[in-house]
Amino acid sequence: MKIPQMIAAEFRRLTSTRMSVLALIALIAVPVLYGGVYLWANQDPYAKFPEVPVAVVVDDVGTPATDDTPARNVGDEVADELVRDNSFDWHRMTGADADAALASSDVDFVVTFPADFSDALASVRGDDPRQAEIELETNDANSYLAGTIGKQAVEQIRATIARKVGREAASMLLDSIATIRGGLVEAADGASSLADGAASAADGAEQLGSGAAQLADGTAQLAAGTAQLADGSAQLAAGTAQLADGSAQLAAGAQQVADGNAQLAASADRVGTTVRDANGAVPEARAEIAARLVAAGVDQATIDDVLAQLDPLGDRIATGNARVQQVVGQIDQLAAGSAQVADGSALLAAGARSAADGAASASTGAAALRDGVDTLGAGLGTLRDGAGALRDGLDDGVTAIPDSDQATRDAQADTIADPIALQTSALTQAGNYGAGLAPFFAALAGWIGIYALFLIVKPISRRAVTALHSPVRVMVAGWITPGLLGGVQMVALFTVLAVTLGFPMAHPLGTLGVMVAASLTYAAIILALNVWFGSVGQFLGLVLMVLQLVTAGGTFPWQTLPAPLAALHHVLPMGYVVDAMRQFMYGGDLGRAVGGDGVVLLVWLIGALVAAAIGVTRMTHYRTLRDLQPSLIG
Repeated sequence: MKIPQMIAAEFRRLTSTRMSVLALIALIAVPVLYGGVYLWANQDPYAKFPEVPVAVVVDDVGTPATDDTPARNVGDEVADELVRDNSFDWHRMTGADADAALASSDVDFVVTFPADFSDALASVRGDDPRQAEIELETNDANSYLAGTIGKQAVEQIRATIARKVGREAASMLLDSIATIRGGLVEAADGASSLADGAASAADGAEQLGSGAAQLADGTAQLAAGTAQLADGSAQLAAGTAQLADGSAQLAAGAQQVADGNAQLAASADRVGTTVRDANGAVPEARAEIAARLVAAGVDQATIDDVLAQLDPLGDRIATGNARVQQVVGQIDQLAAGSAQVADGSALLAAGARSAADGAASASTGAAALRDGVDTLGAGLGTLRDGAGALRDGLDDGVTAIPDSDQATRDAQADTIADPIALQTSALTQAGNYGAGLAPFFAALAGWIGIYALFLIVKPISRRAVTALHSPVRVMVAGWITPGLLGGVQMVALFTVLAVTLGFPMAHPLGTLGVMVAASLTYAAIILALNVWFGSVGQFLGLVLMVLQLVTAGGTFPWQTLPAPLAALHHVLPMGYVVDAMRQFMYGGDLGRAVGGDGVVLLVWLIGALVAAAIGVTRMTHYRTLRDLQPSLIG
């Protein structure tokens, strides 16, 4: 009997009855049902998050309005934004309603903004800053992963709020810095003006110092002069004392003169009157004399001659009257001058005393001025140096603070609030969650499919073992039958993955080849177990499947496994199947898939077939205890 004939005979047995056909179809469909349905259910669960019910509770009372900021309730703002964002099926509830909904599984988790949420966020502007809190309440009795997802969601909310608050705080800080810079610019300008003024003042102080030196010299001369003036003033005082005495005598004499002048004036008046009377009586006397001469019988010529001699006497009388009046006026002036001389003498004595006192004060003031000018010069020098240092320091401060406009400050605030942007790139990319799990579940489904087929497929035909003495042909026939059926399973599963679920395939034929090769390898392994251990080998196939389920690294990285299981990852074949499928599906390292993973699978395939062949050889030459006492489950 040849290998094709043995395979055909097995297929005839498997399809001999309607129930056998149905059983065969059902077992062939096991990988499709397991892998296809599971991956369909988990094709893209993240896209279904908007249908996950979640409660949001806002207990936040907000912050009141101040002179600088309006009233604000950040909890309400965030809750409204969450509802609009629709990342989950958010429901705003009270605290009591949310607790009841979480307990009854109406929501998967609850996010609460406590009463002091806004106040805590605003505390960054005060002197008692503290962190704001967001409360997350989960119920693992509903779903453990829902709680994990809730923690990730709250972390995203926290990061978003932190960026928002950080941006506002950074914007306020940068605006304040801009205001400070403006003030520093003005201060720098003022300091520059102060430095210039201090320099000018220092120059003026030098000039003032020169003048003060000259003034000191002058005051020295003035002191000497005032000493002389003091001596002269003393002499002047003595003279003025004598002058005062003389003035007193002069005043007494002036009084006597005044009295005499009064008498003289009276006498002058009398003389004047007499002169005037005489002057007025001259014409009458002349007329009387003329009359008497006529009466005496004097001739007219003699009378004229006599009268002619009387005329000069009248003229002298008039001249004398004028001189008397002039003398009277001079006497009056002399009396007035005598009084002025007396007053001037008193003033001169007082002025001499004041000049002496002023000379002494001028000497003292000159010394004080000289000392003050020296102090002023030193102070102005210090002021000049300090003003220069202030100007340079303010200029350095202005230079250290960047001059930015509002747009730049906004960009800076955004960067400060979120300084690190995640720039992702993928050497290869699965596409979605289901495609990421596909290699693992396809590899696992292949093992489950082969394991299920060996429930109805005979590993080795006893008749062929008895009739033929060719263990290799018996082994190959026993391997190819489940291998072909496993290939059909993998083609069906591949169709579901690539067509029905639409997972992207960078190398579809390579992916299908890995799946078929894995099925053939699994068939060889389970065949060898059945050949050597019978029905116990079938059970060992189940144990081996469980071990590979946890060591293949299909979900979490294999590095997270405990050390004994991590060691099995490097030995068992399923991990290599998963890796090879990833390389072909996602467009990874094909050399690793073929030269590394493919070689390991080939070693397992050849090793399992050799082990099966040895087992069949033993069966053709020896009878074992298992042959004499078959297993209860075999």
